[in-house]
Amino acid sequence: MRRLIVFAPLAALVLAIVLFAGWSLRRGPQVTPMAMVGKPLPNLVLAQLDGAGATPLRAAAKGPALVNFYASWCAPCAAESPALLALKAEGVRIVGVAYKDDRAASSGFLNRLGDPYAVRLTDPDGAAGIEFGLTGVPETYAVDAKGVIRAKRAAPIDAADAESLLAAAAG
Repeated sequence: MRRLIVFAPLAALVLAIVLFAGWSLRRGPQVTPMAMVGKPLPNLVLAQLDGAGATPLRAAAKGPALVNFYASWCAPCAAESPALLALKAEGVRIVGVAYKDDRAASSGFLNRLGDPYAVRLTDPDGAAGIEFGLTGVPETYAVDAKGVIRAKRAAPIDAADAESLLAAAAG
């Protein structure tokens, strides 16, 4: 009996680990940080993709607009391209930010799949991504007319997501 008591703390620790692991796995990947939702766009100045200078993000994303972080090496970014092109055809202002990507690769990506962006900016070192709390690409932010981020989608967008983001941006 005394031997079993010695193992009781170990058994309690194993039980706690199993319970915590089960709780963590149940929450799964659908947990998305939304720290920037409800806050103004960060006051950033980003280089233009074509090398023509720098542009303040707040001026580029004068809302309602969408800010879309993408990369040429991102397969889900290619998958969302048709939805973004459809939004552009409807007159939606979309600002593209090439995240941690080479300028030539980003330009080739847009030439190959179509360019849905009104303004094309670059974030080669990921500093803008840090300001936004980016968890990966693609991520799309809905910005209202006052420059406040109203919604975020941390996955490729489709027509239903686009409608939801636009409704949030419109206020």
